[in-house]
Amino acid sequence: MTPLVLLPGMMCDARLYGPQIAALSGSVPLHLAPITAFDTIHALAEDILKKAPPAFALAGLSMGGIVAMEVYRQAPDRVSRLALLDTNPCAELEDVRRRREPQIDAVRAGGLRDVMRDELKPNYLGNGPLRQDVLDTCMTMALDLGPDVFERQSRALQRRPDQQESLRSVDVPTLILMGKEDRLCPLDRHELMHVLVAGSELTIIEGAGHLPTLEQPEAVNAAFKSWLDIA
Repeated sequence: MTPLVLLPGMMCDARLYGPQIAALSGSVPLHLAPITAFDTIHALAEDILKKAPPAFALAGLSMGGIVAMEVYRQAPDRVSRLALLDTNPCAELEDVRRRREPQIDAVRAGGLRDVMRDELKPNYLGNGPLRQDVLDTCMTMALDLGPDVFERQSRALQRRPDQQESLRSVDVPTLILMGKEDRLCPLDRHELMHVLVAGSELTIIEGAGHLPTLEQPEAVNAAFKSWLDIA
């Protein structure tokens, strides 16, 4: 079975995919690739390719999806399947780029917890029953990764390339998945990716926002199994 490489979102680690790791670990070899060491999307993708198996399926959520698109652009012959979750193929808008600067300044001054609580977390999730548990997990992951990772990832997102033309070249089984209540990466971005990637499948998860892997894990597990063509 071809291995599956999982790329987490900004300020997230393997815990973002905990339910999927539990559900898939007996069926497919799994690799969690951190995206924490560099401050450009290009360098993060290069690092993943240095360490990944020769051929692999690839799934990324949010910033992980942005890196996944760059991995495919750099080495399309190595990616057998692609899943893009709650992500955005476009370059960063100028106003969003500017808004990152006070966040970075606050985090440098010791305010990582406050930034995560006040500016990022309210936009993450839907209003499902797991909301508080998922928010707590997000905070723990962010604090464990720390301020240096926050700054590197923020810089990478500020300078990220537009991947729309890259997506037009994708010719592997592709899943485009989002939580219906995602406000960070809304429906129009996923419909755009669905149009750009010929033959892709668009799946919208009810009762979830930006992190459906944790908010509605059973629905995401089912979508992954279908995408990977495993029972």
